[in-house]
Amino acid sequence: MTDDNKRQERDLKDRKFYRAEQEAEFTDKGTPDTPQTRHPAYRLAFRDTDFLVREELRPVRFQLELLKPEMLLDEAGVGSTLVMYGSARIPSPDKVEEMLASATDANRTVVERLVEKAKYYTEAHKLAKMVSEKSIVEDGRRQFVICSGGGPSIMEAANRGASDAGAESIGLNIVLPHEQAPNKYVTPYLSFQFHYFALRKMHFLLRAKAVAVFPGGFGTFDEFFELLTLIQTGKMKPIPILLFGKDFWNRVIDFEALAEEGTINKDDLNLFRWCETADEAWGHIAGFYKLDDATAKAPC
Repeated sequence: MTDDNKRQERDLKDRKFYRAEQEAEFTDKGTPDTPQTRHPAYRLAFRDTDFLVREELRPVRFQLELLKPEMLLDEAGVGSTLVMYGSARIPSPDKVEEMLASATDANRTVVERLVEKAKYYTEAHKLAKMVSEKSIVEDGRRQFVICSGGGPSIMEAANRGASDAGAESIGLNIVLPHEQAPNKYVTPYLSFQFHYFALRKMHFLLRAKAVAVFPGGFGTFDEFFELLTLIQTGKMKPIPILLFGKDFWNRVIDFEALAEEGTINKDDLNLFRWCETADEAWGHIAGFYKLDDATAKAPC
C-alpha cells in the first residue's frame, strides 16, 4: 500500500464508500459477459432507464425533476428570477412582412391581429435587456435572472434580450407531442426540459421575484391565473405581476365583471399592474423592492 493510500485511510474526512459513478465504472470494466449479467435485472437501478420510466417510479421522477433544475440553478448562483410569460405565436418585428405575405383570405384577420402584437416582442426584449444590464447581485447571487418557457415568440424575446445584454438566461421547456426545442438564446447550461407540467410550474415560481405577462393563449392564461390564485389565497407572498396589453386582456377577459359578480373581491384586481412598456414594468418592480441605480453592481 502506498503512503498516499495509508494517509487516505487515516483521513477522517475521506469517504469510506465509493461514489455511484465509481461503482458504475467498476461494473463497466469488471463484469463478465454471462446470461445473468446481460439480463436487465442485473443493471444498476440508477442506470436502468427502462426501470426508471415504469409507472411505479413516478414519485422518483417527480423528485428528479424537482432536484435537477434546483441544484443546477443553485450551482449557477441564481438567486432570483424575472419570469416572462407570453404567446408562442406573436411574430418578431423582422418577421412581420413575411407573415403578412403568407396570409390567406381565410386567416388574414387573425394574422393582422398577431402582427399588431409584434410590439410586445419588442417590449419583452427591451425589458429583459434592461433588467439584465443592471446586473443586480445580492449576497453573491444574481437577482432577476430572466426566465422564460424556452420557446419561440415572447419567450424568445425574453431570452434574446438577456443575451443581447451579455447575460445568461433560463429556459424551462416542456415535452410536447409535436416537435419543439429551446430557442437559440437560452443559455445552454440553464436550458431545462420537463416531463411534468406541475414541476415546471414550481420552478417558474420558486425563485420568481417578479412576473411579466404578455398577451398569450391557454398556456399564458394557465400560468397567469395560477399565479394570481396562489397570491390571492395567501399560498405565495405578493410579488410584482406586470400585465402587458390592457386592450387585449380586457377584450378577452372581463376582470371587472368577475368582481361585480362577487366571485372575486374588488381588491383582487390590485394583484397585478397594467403595463405597456418595459420602462413602466421596471418602474413597478423597482418601486416594489425599493431599488435604485446604486443597487446595480458589476457582474460577479
